[in-house]
Amino acid sequence: MAGWSSEELDTIGGADELRIAPLDGDGTPREPVTIWVVREGDGLYVRSAKGRSGRWYRAARARGVGNVQAGGLDRAVTFVEEADPAVNEAVDAAYRSKYQRYGGTYVDPMVAGEPRETTLALLPR
Repeated sequence: MAGWSSEELDTIGGADELRIAPLDGDGTPREPVTIWVVREGDGLYVRSAKGRSGRWYRAARARGVGNVQAGGLDRAVTFVEEADPAVNEAVDAAYRSKYQRYGGTYVDPMVAGEPRETTLALLPR
């Protein structure tokens, strides 16, 4: 499977927000939800601010595929759970760096507890 192009990594990873739409059981995209996205190396990662109870997250885990939109790009993706502690540490740092202007009120919950446990890698499909 081919990875993200440099342009896609720059565009999606550099976007302040991402619109994410996991597919429903019948293959149609759910209503897109706006979330944060971070780039770490050659990977793109997202987390559910509501933890495992987030609707988009539950659908993404159940179906494993969906679509994302950011910076004028619209791409089909596969969602892969990220369990590597080293990657999660790097994703924490990426969230802190990219979204620091929002302060700890919004960033701290994204790098701790249940939201941290919902880290998903976005892979192009």
